[in-house]
Parts: sequence; C-alpha cells; structure tokens
Amino acid sequence: MTRRVKDVTDTAKRVGSGVRDGVKDLVSPEDGRASRWEEHREARRAELVEAAVAAIDEHGAGASIAQVSASAGVSRPVLYRYFADKDDLYRAVGAWGAQQVIDGLLPVLLADTPIRERVEQGCDVYLRLIAAHPHVFFLLVEHPTTDDPLADGKEMVAATIARTLGDVLRDLGLDAAGAEPWAHGLVGLGLSTGEWWLRRRTMSRAAVSRYLGSFVWHAFEGIAAEHGVVVDRRGKLRLVAE
Repeated sequence: MTRRVKDVTDTAKRVGSGVRDGVKDLVSPEDGRASRWEEHREARRAELVEAAVAAIDEHGAGASIAQVSASAGVSRPVLYRYFADKDDLYRAVGAWGAQQVIDGLLPVLLADTPIRERVEQGCDVYLRLIAAHPHVFFLLVEHPTTDDPLADGKEMVAATIARTLGDVLRDLGLDAAGAEPWAHGLVGLGLSTGEWWLRRRTMSRAAVSRYLGSFVWHAFEGIAAEHGVVVDRRGKLRLVAE
C-alpha cells in the first residue's frame, strides 16, 4: 500500500515564505538618523553593485576599479565609502549573483508541476542567468584573494536548497541529515558545469540543461528510492509502506 504525502510544492512555498520572513526579521523598526543612514547606505551599495556588474559586463572580468567608478558616475574615494576594498565589492557582487539565482529558482520551486520538470527548469534558469553575465561569473571564480568572493553567495543558494530538501525529507518522516551536504554538492556541480560550458560552448544551453537536469534528477530519484520513496505518474512523491 502507499501513503500519500505532501507535494514538494507545499514545502517550496514554506521555504519561499521563510526566506522573505527572514529578510524582514533582519530589519529593525528603530527610528532616527542612524537607521535612515543605514537604509541609505544599503540602497547606495546596491546601486554601486549594479554599476559594477554593468562595468564587468562591458569590460570583462578584468574590469578595473576606475571603470567601475566611471560606470557608477562616482570617484574612487566615493566608491570606497561604501566598500572597504576591492574584495568587499566583489563579495557584494557575488551575493548579488546568488540572489539572482535564488529569485530565479523560487518560482520554479513554487510551480505546481511534476518534480522532474522543476529540476530541468531550474537547471535552465541557472544556465540562462550565468549566460547573461558570463564575465561576472568568471571574475568571481577567478578572483585571486584569500577570501572566496562567492562564499556568501554559495551559502545563500545552498541554504535555500538544503532547507527545501530538509523539509521534504522531514515531511516524509525520513532522516534529513543529508540535506546540507547534498545541497552543497549541487552548488559545486552547478558551478563546475557552468564554468565548463561558458568557457567551451561546445553545445547549446538547452543540451547542457538537459544533461545537467538528468544528472540531478537521477541522483534525487536514487536517493529517494533508497528510502522507499517513489515518484508516481503525476510526478508526486509517495512513501511506500510495506
């Protein structure tokens, strides 16, 4: 016999809500000039990060701080009022890129479609996003620094995936301990596959997306099967009970 469990859509909705609520929790309701300045500073940093992305898109991964400043329409000293140094700017660009990925993936996770379709669509969304800003991607993976400029961004994406997987596993009454290492594994797979494709361009985005989606799907399906979980014809998760 089989016991029906909640579809991953419900879990994804909780994750999306949790991400948004978590962001709201970070905002303090305190008033005063200090609060207003902090809001202004964060808004200005966001504008400067977008200018940096535009400069990197135009001039390549080797875009200089002078070119970033010119793109933003500010002087270098003004730029460094908002960023401690170049590494700080690159970390902010990395976080920007990660947020683009999260914002692109959440609607896919929320969609009421079979799980395999979501996996394949998620891979296509990711590849489309990095293809839109290849020089930014290369800068982040190549930037020589003691700090990984992608560290915060990778944590953001991995945390979103881990929370989704963890909630799904818990809904099924299964051990969720593997959610975090699996999530980081998926992030690493996405980075390495994305870098290979952007550098080589030996096949279309659609083909890479299909192969990547198949790999991720079969890994997910295999892990699920080991725990007695199958996917029915409608693409819903079902826990098989003996």
